[in-house]
Amino acid sequence: MHVRFRMFARSPTSPVNRSYRSYLDLFPRSHPAWQARKISARALRAHGEQLFSGRLLDIGCGNKSKALLLGDLVSEYVGLDHKDSQHEQTDVDLFGTAYDIPVPDDSFDCILCTAVLEHLEEPADALAEAYRVLKPGGVAMYTVPLFWHVHEAPRDFFRYTRFGLEHLFGKVGFDIKEITALSGFLTTFSAETGYYLQRFRRGLVRPIVDLLVRAGTGLCARLDQGYCAMSPLRGSTSSWSASPVATAPSNRYPRELRHLSALARSQCEACADIA
Repeated sequence: MHVRFRMFARSPTSPVNRSYRSYLDLFPRSHPAWQARKISARALRAHGEQLFSGRLLDIGCGNKSKALLLGDLVSEYVGLDHKDSQHEQTDVDLFGTAYDIPVPDDSFDCILCTAVLEHLEEPADALAEAYRVLKPGGVAMYTVPLFWHVHEAPRDFFRYTRFGLEHLFGKVGFDIKEITALSGFLTTFSAETGYYLQRFRRGLVRPIVDLLVRAGTGLCARLDQGYCAMSPLRGSTSSWSASPVATAPSNRYPRELRHLSALARSQCEACADIA
């Protein structure tokens, strides 16, 4: 398993530039998190080009905007969300929850789940359900925050370190292949400063705040890119978010054993061998 820092400075491959730009255009450049979204979008596209194919399930899809980034890589893009979601639901294909996905086992070749795990009281249960619907050998890509303010309250429960991610994913049977830190300290700091400045964004001061936020977040992202490229581990400890990529082993455990710990599974297998 590799842990690395990436800023994804290069533009995506030319055939998807239009879709990539269309995705970014959904958010104003003066938004405090625009640079963070840009970095995340590049990471998702870069990983998706290498790993995604077949049927994809987007857990917590909202308005399914990430189909602009990844839809051309898969044969079917299925968006799942729950009926009480705060987000737009006009493009939802499948209603359910991260704990109860209404499809049979082994239904999807790949899974996408962005900025959802922090809003779930029982993230391990949600990962176990994702594992259930993912085919053996399938890949799952998540994004989760490490440093971010409380949002969508009161349903905001957790922040995740690399060690917590390794524990959670391994607990349900996933093999983590890579955890990518999506920024360094300066991008995180500038985004949070931008959110703080939003309280003053009114009247004649509004364009000044927008200019400060856009210029500040852009500059900090560029500085981050150079600094963290020289010191990847230092950058990864201050990232606003991380993107774990995990796979379901081809020889994974039967469904009835998946809820057990690794030790309990090994004991069950040992008993079966003796019998």
